[in-house]
Amino acid sequence: MPEKHAPTKDRSAVRSLLRLWPYVRPVRARLFTAAFVAIVASCLSLVIPLVLKWLVDGPVTDRDTTGVWFGALYLLLLGIAEALLFGLRRWLVARPLAGVEARMRAALYQRLQRLPIAFHDRWASGQLLSRGTTDLMLVRMFLAFPLTFLLVNAVTILVGYAVLLAQDWTLGLVLLTPVAPMVILCSVFERRYAVVARRAQDQVGDLTTVVEESVLGIRIVKGFGRHRSQAEAFRNLAERLRGTELVKARLLAGIWALITFLPELAVGSALVLGTVQVADDELSAGTLVAFLSTALALRWPVESIGFLLAMSQEAATATERYFEVMDAAEESDAGAGTEGRADGVRDGVRFENVTFRFPDAPADAPPVLDGIDLHVRPGETMALVGGTGCGKTTLTALVPRLQELSGGRILLDGADITRMPRERLRSLVSVAFEDPTLFSASIGENVLMGAGPDAGEPELRRALAVAQAEGFVDRLPDGTATEVGEQGLSLSGGQRQRLALARAVVGRPRFLVLDDPLSALDVHTEARVEAALREVLRDTTALVVAHRPSTVLLADRVALLSGGRITAVGTHQELLRESAEYAWLMSGAGDAQDEYEGTR
Repeated sequence: MPEKHAPTKDRSAVRSLLRLWPYVRPVRARLFTAAFVAIVASCLSLVIPLVLKWLVDGPVTDRDTTGVWFGALYLLLLGIAEALLFGLRRWLVARPLAGVEARMRAALYQRLQRLPIAFHDRWASGQLLSRGTTDLMLVRMFLAFPLTFLLVNAVTILVGYAVLLAQDWTLGLVLLTPVAPMVILCSVFERRYAVVARRAQDQVGDLTTVVEESVLGIRIVKGFGRHRSQAEAFRNLAERLRGTELVKARLLAGIWALITFLPELAVGSALVLGTVQVADDELSAGTLVAFLSTALALRWPVESIGFLLAMSQEAATATERYFEVMDAAEESDAGAGTEGRADGVRDGVRFENVTFRFPDAPADAPPVLDGIDLHVRPGETMALVGGTGCGKTTLTALVPRLQELSGGRILLDGADITRMPRERLRSLVSVAFEDPTLFSASIGENVLMGAGPDAGEPELRRALAVAQAEGFVDRLPDGTATEVGEQGLSLSGGQRQRLALARAVVGRPRFLVLDDPLSALDVHTEARVEAALREVLRDTTALVVAHRPSTVLLADRVALLSGGRITAVGTHQELLRESAEYAWLMSGAGDAQDEYEGTR
């Protein structure tokens, strides 16, 4: 999980929110139109006090009933116009802002697909999920309301105070007295609220992670009776989030109270002073009514400053969190296309002085793989054998560039994989992992993910036959159209492995990388799969991670990985005779690697 951080002193909410402009630009005309409409609607409310002044000083004073009715009609029309304009504003922004949110979510999803495996290893899935849901909802709400009304209210307040000063400058100056302390209070509030808002959004991500892990691991939770401990972990995180939300509420309540109290105090003072001036005939009653009506019309624009700033800060932190993912470096195709495209010569797979260390490993830590030299000949199946944790899976992940080399190079039919576009590379190399992942889709859709766009029912049936999956698939209610459910947990481990193997072979790949793909199969099924797989491997260059002699026997040759290096290469029989370590590993006597290390 990435390190969480609070906003620094250099953090600017404005700079963060300005990064939304590329997404907003396509709908800027409607947003500007909506802002203009809202400004006109808000300023209409300032015309109402002027009508009241005319009513009081004119028809009411002159006892003109007809004039009073006309005045009431003007007020009604102004109210209707204001309501219609605000309704128009909402209509103008609703559809385009939903589109902005959709485009940002699509961009985030596409970026997640292009980020390296090392990135996903560091980040909790709940943190990424919260950025694509809760954070983008906050951004949309900001664009729909605070963005417009920070401008609308600012213009309304400026116009309103100009009207107040024009009516009576002494009373206007009284109402201006709270401005300085309110600016200071808002500055302090904004800084403190930003820290708490970031903390709350990070905690939402943590909570999402716990929920997701509990749901995906429900069999483990129930199987080991850990529902109470999981519930306790959830409760603790929920309490932390509740505490943070309460801090936010206290900050918002405090600023709201002060922003409400200071203007009300100024209005009360102006009322007393204005009443004295009316009593002394220095001010007309109509002017005082208009002045107070204008001041009351400004209450909402002033009082809303607190929660508009709060929503803006939450949107700014949500934007920061969004761009933490969007700014992460994608998988690089630097140099792609400067070498051959693995189309001509057939040379198989070559590892030349390959070194690998994890990106976040300490500088003094030894590399996981160190100076790997290995040649898998064209059409050959090479079994990769070694003790637990020796780097077999890591080595196989380097071929399709799921992990990046730290040194050396890997060649596919003479072409350096780092100089090959990833799309091209992954069309040549197909993979199947020991722990298969299936998606919430039909069995057919899951298997055909490993094929080109033109693949259909014949390719699907052939792949299922190779993986010995036809029998159980045909017994399912809807056959290949059966939905497997999330993670494929409705199927057994062996069934999932067979579907993953079918997905790996359905596209007839030139290179095949299999990470112990038969570990969950029973002996009889394994034998049938191996018999069918031999036919596939005859035309494919394959690297197979193997733990059992039966899987090793699929291979033409075997490579022994130990201590981050290839220590022996040969046939199964040759290595049994020549390598004590290999003999221990194949014997299955206890933890072979640990025992062998202890004898050296």
